[in-house]
Order: sequence, then C-alpha cells, then structure tokens
Amino acid sequence: MVTEVAAEDIEEVDPGTPEEGEEPGPPPVPRHGPPAPSVVVVLLAIALVASVVAVFLAVFAFGLSGLQEQRSQHLLYAEFRGLLDPSSPVAPSIGGVIPQGTPVALITAPQAGLHDVVVVEGTSSGDLLDGPGHLPDTPLPGQRGESLLLGKSATAGSPFGKITGLRRGDVIEVRTGQGAFRFTVIDRRVVGDRLPKIPGGGALLTLVTSAGSGGLGRLGPTHLVYVDARLDGKTVVAPPHRPTTVPPDEIQGHNDPAAWPYVGLWLLALVVATVAGWRLWARLGILRTWLIGAPVLFGILWGLSNEAMRLLPNVY
Repeated sequence: MVTEVAAEDIEEVDPGTPEEGEEPGPPPVPRHGPPAPSVVVVLLAIALVASVVAVFLAVFAFGLSGLQEQRSQHLLYAEFRGLLDPSSPVAPSIGGVIPQGTPVALITAPQAGLHDVVVVEGTSSGDLLDGPGHLPDTPLPGQRGESLLLGKSATAGSPFGKITGLRRGDVIEVRTGQGAFRFTVIDRRVVGDRLPKIPGGGALLTLVTSAGSGGLGRLGPTHLVYVDARLDGKTVVAPPHRPTTVPPDEIQGHNDPAAWPYVGLWLLALVVATVAGWRLWARLGILRTWLIGAPVLFGILWGLSNEAMRLLPNVY
C-alpha cells in the first residue's frame, strides 16, 4: 500500500544554505591573473619563451640585422666621405694598426650588387655586422700584395651574397684614402683550388664569403668562396707597422667565442624580465603588463640576438 504525502508536508532544503550554527563561507573570487605556478605551467612557460627566442633570432638574422647593417652603412658612408674631403683635418686610415670598425674603403661591383659599400677594418663576426671587412694583416686595396675583404652572404644584409655571380673580366672599383683603384676579376675558386699568383710589384684583391645550402641547421656555410681580381695600374705605398697576425675569430669561416658571456647575461636578463612580467600580470592585469613589458622584452631580444650573431661564422 502506497502512502501519499502532501507536497506541503515535504521540507525543501536549500543546498546553498548553511545549517543552523554553521557560519557561511566567503564567496568564490574569480581569478584574473596568471595561472598558479605548477610543474606543467612552468614547463609551458619555458617552452613558450624558448619558442619566442628562436623565432626572434631567425627574424633578426635574416631581416632585422639587415636593417641594422643599412643604418650602420649610412653612418659609415657619411663618416668616410667626410674623411675623404680635402678640407677634413683628419685623413682616412691607410695602413699600420687601424682601429676595428674604422671605415677604410668604398667598393663598387655592379654585377655583384655592390654600390659604394663601406668596408670596415676587421673581419670578426661582430665587425661584419656593419658591412664587409678588411683582414688587418693584409694590405689595403691598391697597395702591393694581396688584400682580403670578407663579407656575409646570408645575414646582416648579405652584402657579399651575389659575389659568386662575378665572372672573369668583370670590374671591381675600390676607393681608399690613397685614391681610386680598378680591379679586373680573374678567377673564382674554393678551398683546395690553386692559389692565384701575385704579379711582381702588383696587387690582388680577393673577396671572400660563404656559399651553399648549409643553413642554420648546420651552423655554418657549406663552403667558402674566393673571387680574385687583379689591379689595373700601379700600386701605392703601404705605411709600415701593419699587423702580421690576426686573432682566430677574424679568419674566414670562424666565429667569435668571446660572445658567449654576453649571450649568457642577456639570457639572464630575459629570465628576470619573464619572472617580473609574471608578477606584474598578477597585479596589473595582462594588458598593462604587456604595455610595460613589450618594449623591455623587445630590447632584451634585440641585444641577445645581436650577440648571438657573433657565434655564427663571420662570412655566413
């Protein structure tokens, strides 16, 4: 037999109402900051930062470093043209021990896409971020002997990226503090080929860069390429006290290991900035944190990438 119970006899219980004698708890507070730190969250954050760094390094190497090189070339061109002015109280450097980064020549080779490109003294990876460089223990173009100019083929604007297109008979013009010189291309070679013979009392100009499809995955170029050109005309006198040796980082195909400590410092700055951004996110929200942190992050990534470029081979 089923007993019917009236609806009014059933006591409704509110699940959200505390029982008699129990104090109500605080209402839940919605979370607006970053997720609570945990192993998974920290690992995801590290992966995100590493991805951002890797992408920025690639963008810097093949894009932003070219803009930086163009700005450096603009400033160096103005400086060198000023030194060539007869009214300048300071003469351009033509030999001896020349400070690294000093503009020493202008090079033009239309077939290689070179038009009044400034050549600086020094051939380390850092020096070549500003443009082609002159190997210090060789004479300047136009002086007796073989002058070596190194340039990048893929990064920092790739100023020497098209010199492999030079052919026998093409003309290379160089202007230094000792005048204008005309060179005629005589050969293009790779490592292992027969070295060109320097004519007695004459001068050679050798352009050096990298070639091949090595890519960043192989941390360097496939091989080095040399383009040799002979001076048309007479040589000029080289001042004494030219360096007889150069550090290993200035030799073609080498990098600059001295950049590692600076890369480490920039990475430390990136870690500090990331932690600070995490804390600001919890206090100010993501929008304000982004407005404050984005310029700082961009500056750190730029500095890190600039130093990391020195770890690539100097002609890459």
